[in-house]
Amino acid sequence: MSITSPSFADEALDPSAHRPASVESKIVAVRAIPYAIPYSKPLHFASGSIDVADNVLVEVETEDGIVGFAEAPPRPYTYGETQESIVAAIDRLFAPAVVGLALSDREKVRVRLERTVGNPTAKSAIDMAMWDAIGKTFNTPVHKLLGGHADGLRVSHMLGFDPPASVAEQALVLRDELGVTSFKIKVGRRPIRLDVAVCQAVRDALGPEAEIYIDGNRGWSAAESAEALRMLADVGLSRVEELCPADDILSRRWLVAQCTVPFVADESVATPANVTREILSGAATAISIKTARTGFSDSLRVSHLAEGLGVEVVIGNQIDGHIGTICSLAFGASQASTSRHAAELSNYLDMADHLLTEPLRIADGEMRVLPGAGLGIEIDPEKLARYRTDN
Repeated sequence: MSITSPSFADEALDPSAHRPASVESKIVAVRAIPYAIPYSKPLHFASGSIDVADNVLVEVETEDGIVGFAEAPPRPYTYGETQESIVAAIDRLFAPAVVGLALSDREKVRVRLERTVGNPTAKSAIDMAMWDAIGKTFNTPVHKLLGGHADGLRVSHMLGFDPPASVAEQALVLRDELGVTSFKIKVGRRPIRLDVAVCQAVRDALGPEAEIYIDGNRGWSAAESAEALRMLADVGLSRVEELCPADDILSRRWLVAQCTVPFVADESVATPANVTREILSGAATAISIKTARTGFSDSLRVSHLAEGLGVEVVIGNQIDGHIGTICSLAFGASQASTSRHAAELSNYLDMADHLLTEPLRIADGEMRVLPGAGLGIEIDPEKLARYRTDN
């Protein structure tokens, strides 16, 4: 098949041929494309595990021919979404509600999507794809449109459930090869003494300068969490995250009240309303923002709300693929509050491949925002054809 360029005569007949793209351009299509890329190493955590990135590529196309991209990662054990449910929600509910609105109608889109309960990653992917399309329309990077505070972020890497020596070796490799010196250690699905041993092994390997923090994914009780924190007192944790369920209201408050480092709410703060509840109730003292569940628009709401409440915010990782990582990077770099801490941007390293024309890069422990318009990414059509699962 050959592709030919339009002639000058064709352009003369088409008055829109030289029309500049506009933010008032109508959305003509919203597409949900399921794909599957295996992980070179399965990831395990207290609330589940994953060995294949069965994500959904979301495209928002305008009448000017601009296409914005984002991705939705299914996390059934966290938000109740599967790859199939994300595709169905977008195809049957969200696309019909969005098509015909303009790129500038972000709040109208939000209101229409909120008529359906749940489905946070499906909604967020549409929001971020719209922002990507807006950035391309203005020929401006998304992180500049969102705030433009920084041009990059320090990187933090998540370490999973392996023996202490193996986890310590993984941390050393990432430090020596990529310059990463911030590490989240997953805990909460095996005996506490083993989790403590892993943290101690990583500290011994990296020395006092590295940042180490833990994430329980709600896997411990409050009493177990308190015991673990006592045993970890000499490790030098910078913060802890979702050690016990937020629904254990009284015991959670009891735990947070005695915690000497920031206690980060993650799965329990999926909405701005959740943030207010958790902070004002004393169930957390810091917030993890994940663009996969709050998009760019609600992530702005959460970051500004946290600033008003006087609590720290960090950029978390929804076990994002390459596209999701770029979204987290763009948002994290856009705000002063989210630029202060190392962001969880490196778990795409465990994927066997990606959909992009250019790979992502970490250098000297940092990731730089891509320079192009919108998110600055391009999808490789051959790779998409290879990995999509709806053919």
